[in-house]
Amino acid sequence: MNKYRGRPRSRRDLTMRVGSRTFRKMGVPRFNWGDLYHQLLTISWPLFLALIGLAYTATNALFALAYLADPHGIVNARPGSFGDAFFFSVQTMATIGYGVMTPLTTYANTLAVIEALTGLLGFAVVAGLVFTRFSHPTARVLFSRIAVVCPFNGVPTLMFRMANQRHNRILEARVRVTLLKDEVSLEGETMRRFHDLRLIRSQTPALALTWTVMHPIDQRSCLAGVAADELNKADAEILVTLTGLDETVSQIVHARYSYFPGNLSWNKRFVDIIGPAENGERYIDYTRFHDVETTPNADRPV
Repeated sequence: MNKYRGRPRSRRDLTMRVGSRTFRKMGVPRFNWGDLYHQLLTISWPLFLALIGLAYTATNALFALAYLADPHGIVNARPGSFGDAFFFSVQTMATIGYGVMTPLTTYANTLAVIEALTGLLGFAVVAGLVFTRFSHPTARVLFSRIAVVCPFNGVPTLMFRMANQRHNRILEARVRVTLLKDEVSLEGETMRRFHDLRLIRSQTPALALTWTVMHPIDQRSCLAGVAADELNKADAEILVTLTGLDETVSQIVHARYSYFPGNLSWNKRFVDIIGPAENGERYIDYTRFHDVETTPNADRPV
């Protein structure tokens, strides 16, 4: 019996989706100060900007309260006015210095020095985070919504499409396809096993347009003789990972996609999307990128 079954959810539990499954990580803290940099890089832009704005406002508010400890420490500031102290803090932290309000006492000048240093460090950290988020290399790779299984050179073949959506090239692109499925050992233990699928071509010097990735389902394939219902029972997933060098930024980019049994189409093939135009050029029609058609002799199962 699984000792974790029925255990109540804790606020410390972290939910993570892997493929078609959702896992609850129990006993792992949701937040760790050591991962603050990583979390600030991975959260959404609206949340990131909201946190920066909140931290900026809170820091100025704390310094404003500190300035209020000396009612006569700021020239031209109303004694006890939190608003004047807050806006003086904003001017000091941003090194604006309009000159209307200035520190007068030793305490206020010392506090202004501390705040100026805090502002310099804070702006350096925020600038680094913003630059890293903007400059982080990403790939815009389009994957076909479905994968097909159809004959190729007389051999049943698993196929799917990829396309580079940018107007540049991904150099030295490499693709890896892995089959994930549940298997039961001789001892009756269920394990999630990984099987690499051999590809007809696993790399290309430059990915500029499209790439049809093909895995022959022959005697060496772990998909040989496997029916669609068997893949469903095994909770199978076909994981695709692509890596390459973006020629524009000269950095490694990557993309991934998953196909599940419901995304597999048997005895179908992709429609041709490349052809000659009237002016002699060739065209590629991405509007039909996901379209498939029935293969000849579709009544014979692949």
